[in-house]
Amino acid sequence: MAAEVLILHGWQNRRPDGHWQRWLAGELEARGAHVRYPQLPEPDEPVLDDWLRTLDAELAGTDPATLTVVAHSLGCLLWLAHASRRAAAGEVAPLARRVVLVAPPAPDVIRGIPEIMGFAPASDDEGLRAALASSATERTTIVAGAEDPYCPDGAERTFAIPLDAAFVEVPGGGHLTIDDGFGPFPLVRDLVNG
Repeated sequence: MAAEVLILHGWQNRRPDGHWQRWLAGELEARGAHVRYPQLPEPDEPVLDDWLRTLDAELAGTDPATLTVVAHSLGCLLWLAHASRRAAAGEVAPLARRVVLVAPPAPDVIRGIPEIMGFAPASDDEGLRAALASSATERTTIVAGAEDPYCPDGAERTFAIPLDAAFVEVPGGGHLTIDDGFGPFPLVRDLVNG
């Protein structure tokens, strides 16, 4: 069975040409993967419940044994919110084989931005760790740039250690956007294929 990949973008992202996520979708499709790369609703003023409904629709019909989820920025917090809600409802079956969270923004930073403050995790680290672990059969990987302005204390300290996730740092990566020089991003492609 062909691999399935779900790519979740972040705040203010309209899936532009040149972004590493669009490049990744093309690379994976060329290798025979079934790629879902939805435009999430109202990317400038997102509503968590609307994004969660879209995520549910995208997950419908996927095979958790072959699915890899790749999320960037606010898409990472979307995945964490989805995992937390499922865990709170007692749903523990994995949704994916692998999850790669790229440049997750710190909850304290998100709480300071009115348009997206509703995406800040409500769970404590222990609750989030359990929810994230149950969302995939493999250990989650967090990829983050050094000196990311949206995660000033660093993603390893803010996310990887408390959530027991593998961590890959990209030196000089910033928030890992087009402006930071990330069109092609072979590291993420290799993590998906790994």
